[in-house]
Amino acid sequence: MNHQEEYPADYLADILKEVRTIAMVGASPDPTKFSYGVLRVLHEQGYNMIPVNPREAGNEIRGLRVVGTLADIEVPVDMVEVFRAAEAFPGIAREAVDIGAKVLWGQIGVYHDEAARIAEAAGMRVVMNRCPKIELFRPFWKPKLNQEI
Repeated sequence: MNHQEEYPADYLADILKEVRTIAMVGASPDPTKFSYGVLRVLHEQGYNMIPVNPREAGNEIRGLRVVGTLADIEVPVDMVEVFRAAEAFPGIAREAVDIGAKVLWGQIGVYHDEAARIAEAAGMRVVMNRCPKIELFRPFWKPKLNQEI
């Protein structure tokens, strides 16, 4: 798949319909951070969220126990969502493969061709430089082009 092009709407919708457990690498306990807001919305929409942050391991974010690494997760993970610098993405892709995740999702700004190759070689679906929170609600957005400013 060419990750430089638009993803087909069905590709993204199918992923968000099929996954139930999402490990969020780079989850923050700070309510002003974007990762916190995405975690909140996905959790409120019924996804089983597992925050991953080595500095917060053992603590809770929104009542969810934080783990230090993907390897520390004790349940099957459907999707690994990444809120980290793009340089960290290939290493996280390897960890996602090791735990048997089905989807690797890089948040807006997280894009790395090597990470995609690693995940796709293991049979995972990959999304990069997109936000699942935005994609979850995209079908409901209707442009209002006739509004006055």
